[in-house]
Amino acid sequence: MRASRALLAAFALAVVLDLACLAAGFHTGHAAAKVLLMPLLAASAARAGAPRLLVAALLCGWGGDVLLLSDADPAFMAGMASFAAGHVCYLVLFRRVRRQGPPHARARLLALAYAAALVTLVALLWPDLPAGLRVPVAGYSTLLTAMAYTAATRLGPVAGIGGALFMLSDTLIATGVADWPQLPRPGFWIMLTYAVAQFLLVRGTLDARPAPATAYREVRSTTP
Repeated sequence: MRASRALLAAFALAVVLDLACLAAGFHTGHAAAKVLLMPLLAASAARAGAPRLLVAALLCGWGGDVLLLSDADPAFMAGMASFAAGHVCYLVLFRRVRRQGPPHARARLLALAYAAALVTLVALLWPDLPAGLRVPVAGYSTLLTAMAYTAATRLGPVAGIGGALFMLSDTLIATGVADWPQLPRPGFWIMLTYAVAQFLLVRGTLDARPAPATAYREVRSTTP
């Protein structure tokens, strides 16, 4: 547990360093700090006994982080695919825990809210996105929204806030791709919301109760 806390402290320090570099416009420092974030968080989670799928989701996020350091279109597509793989890991993982989210009636309202947010965002972005990115961004946004909704309804408010912040972070990226007006230092806000999102998803998962033992063993027995 002490090693997990030390790694988590290193993650927090890397986040502060990354944000400071972004605020100062120091791109080299940002690149150096960014590539440390998810490996440190994944190592901390692993030392705390995290499921393998949680570590896999974080490492997929690390792959996306590295790829998005490049401005090339193929790197952007590959980065989006890496993040999408991470969301699939999260979705599978969240379905394995005992449901701790809101009652079913409230979950249905949340489903409508998330669906409305998804449709509105894609509809607004669509005309301004490059033609080759429209379908991939729409598909990725659907997967991200499903992950955020599942986090909120299966794991509860901590992971739910994490999922919502992940949506916000990626929305800021998408509006930049669509060439919409941006906040000053947009990278700062993207990384702030992203780092907090991943931390809260980890925290919410580690705090969640596992599914009943029999059902969990049945699921594990089908996992390679």
